[in-house]
Amino acid sequence: MTEKNQNTETRILEAAKEIFIKKGMDGSRMQEIADEAGINKSLLHYYYRSKDKLFEAVFKIAIITFAPKLFKNLNKDLSFFTKIELFVENYISLIKKNPHIPGFIIHELGRNPKGLVGMLQNLNIDLSGIKQQISNEVEAGNIIPIKPEQLIVNIIALCVFPIGAKPIIQYIFFEDNKKEYNKFIEVRKKEVSQFIINAIRRK
Repeated sequence: MTEKNQNTETRILEAAKEIFIKKGMDGSRMQEIADEAGINKSLLHYYYRSKDKLFEAVFKIAIITFAPKLFKNLNKDLSFFTKIELFVENYISLIKKNPHIPGFIIHELGRNPKGLVGMLQNLNIDLSGIKQQISNEVEAGNIIPIKPEQLIVNIIALCVFPIGAKPIIQYIFFEDNKKEYNKFIEVRKKEVSQFIINAIRRK
């Protein structure tokens, strides 16, 4: 692929991401994406035959960029509670910078769940280390009995909901004040990790 072609494709993918974020997959039109990229619709179809193919390409880039950064600390030689704190901080920071990802995932779950699973398999995300560490902490009596998958899902849910539900939370609690909402999200980094740690730590 020539440099010109690469630049065109990069513009297309960036434009598609912006339109998908603003209007969602179903509300987006190929003509709008072409206009955003500064190209004609025929050229857009030359690169991507359909909106589904284009969404899939944008989604793949988001996941490939996002997932490795999210799980990078879980297999490091760190204390268990430190890993929770780092994971929460990293997760909320990444989602805050990429608020479209939860919506993309929900859409892909409804449209092509097998494709999403296949994509995650290709990333070779290894949770065996953290799952074993959780089991070891339970066995040592440091935390309450809890299944690793339950704890991991609890942490992820507490992190992602305030970002995914941003319009509702920002309106209900902060009278649509974006600055106050952003302060709230920064505080969440400590609140979530401490909530989890306090909930599972043996008293």
